[in-house]
Amino acid sequence: MRLSRYFLPVLKETPAEAQIVSHRYMLRAGMIKQASAGIYSWLPMGFKVLRKIENIIHEEQQRAGHIPMLMPTIQSAELWRESGRYDAYGAEMLRITDRHDREMLFTPTAEELITDIFRANVSSYRDLPLTMYQIQWKFRDEIRPRFGVMRGREFLMKDGYNFDLTKEDALHAYNRHLVSYLRTYERMGLQAIPMRADSGPIGGDDTHEFLVLAETGESEVFYDSQITDLKFGDREIDYDSREQCQAVLEEFTSRYARTDETHDEAIFNQVPEERRRVARGIEVGQIFYFGTKYSEPLGATVADADGNQVPVHMGSHGIGVSRLLGAIIEASHDDKGIIWPEGVTPFHCGIVNLKTGDAEADAACEKIHAALIALGLDPLYDDTTERAGAKFATMDLIGLPWRITVGPRGLRNGVVELTSRRTGESEEMPPEAAVAKIAEIYGVAAS
Repeated sequence: MRLSRYFLPVLKETPAEAQIVSHRYMLRAGMIKQASAGIYSWLPMGFKVLRKIENIIHEEQQRAGHIPMLMPTIQSAELWRESGRYDAYGAEMLRITDRHDREMLFTPTAEELITDIFRANVSSYRDLPLTMYQIQWKFRDEIRPRFGVMRGREFLMKDGYNFDLTKEDALHAYNRHLVSYLRTYERMGLQAIPMRADSGPIGGDDTHEFLVLAETGESEVFYDSQITDLKFGDREIDYDSREQCQAVLEEFTSRYARTDETHDEAIFNQVPEERRRVARGIEVGQIFYFGTKYSEPLGATVADADGNQVPVHMGSHGIGVSRLLGAIIEASHDDKGIIWPEGVTPFHCGIVNLKTGDAEADAACEKIHAALIALGLDPLYDDTTERAGAKFATMDLIGLPWRITVGPRGLRNGVVELTSRRTGESEEMPPEAAVAKIAEIYGVAAS
């Protein structure tokens, strides 16, 4: 992509309404634009990152054996009355009446709808276990939307739902989700710590939130510092193995880690003092087991092996997709701008032409641009006539992890400059070597 043809409305000044780093940088980098309170348009670069995050989630969900689907954003109030949540949910639910005076709502979550789909189509234990998920827009009418996409009213969410014959089966689904979430967040360059949490209006006894440590987090968290040394890495897990999934759960949840709602000072004081930590965290996901809370009132039953009708055991599992952009920026930035991890960067690298219009510099940039594209990579080529300082400032602000700088002086010596956004370190090398290095970083075979 050539910057001269791209829509990237970068702002030099920070908008007054932006209170936290991620909101400031998303507005300044031209990623979002507020449409109304807590509701945003996703501009091209923000949309690219959103799609990168979605793709990682899809890959990891399907790796775990979960089936993608899509449900509507508008639901019937009748289903929610069946479950008893229509009045209990509160003012955050946006209630709507259509032209025929039917009561509807803009979905804040989809337990009722997925249960209705299940009960209409599944009748035997032989069809279990079953886990389906979607990535869909949700709406919760926050009383004070703030912090950009971190506390918006409209948000993109992955919500998954498991249906199992027994509690033991459903708890295996819970563990399977925990494993898949650990993989998902690490691929995005995040350390998301599973913490014992409160179930809130979803319900259920077993629940963990995944929190990214950040000074601007909305939750106070208490944890054993040993948990920050844990990494899932590239280990292979058999998601059908209860033993393997249970072992991962125990590894990542056996040390103290709780949100303020479930914090227990007496238990926390049993952690050695030098390892006790109090910080703030951003919630980026949550998993629940809630048993028959929805299947019983909604009649989601199956015939077991003895022919008895039994309610299925369920759980739900969410990831805040749009919120993740804010969390990644909060966890990875400096005073110049965003620093995207390679897994979610909107463009794999930037190419800066220090002297657009110079025949040699233009030709070298075109060659590098074409070579990267031929490898299946997605570079952003700044071919504008802006001065060099402004080009560097834009690249630092939008946070591409790697930059290739091309200028007449370097080309006279047969080199370009490859710079790491994270470390600031630069290295001079021939253009072909810079292309090969970028290919190596992203695991692409250079020709």
